[in-house]
Amino acid sequence: MFLLWTAMLMSITTFFVHLVVGGKFVAAPLLETDALPPASKWLNYYCWHVTSIVIAFIAIAFGWMAMTGADPAAIIFLAGLTASLAVLSAAVALKGGINPFRFPSTSLFAAVSLAGWGTLL
Repeated sequence: MFLLWTAMLMSITTFFVHLVVGGKFVAAPLLETDALPPASKWLNYYCWHVTSIVIAFIAIAFGWMAMTGADPAAIIFLAGLTASLAVLSAAVALKGGINPFRFPSTSLFAAVSLAGWGTLL
């Protein structure tokens, strides 16, 4: 149970880092630029909000399981999803020539995933 609460708290942390840090350094500059075609700009902004919703649902799911009981299939899904998001974050950073740990999503999603996988041990 402890690791489910940990996964939930790490997901909430990820959500607020995404909201505050991402809002300042990603969403705001995206909205200010005219360098992108409108469809690309607004689709990227939409994706930023999709990410917000997904992270919130991950936190809710881990919290729900911490309160009502662990569902191994749901844990596998959520831990696999967050592991995939950590790997994707690192891959995108590397493709852009950026240290993957400059993107908070790399380590935050990895931490959520590890807590999730840990509940299955």
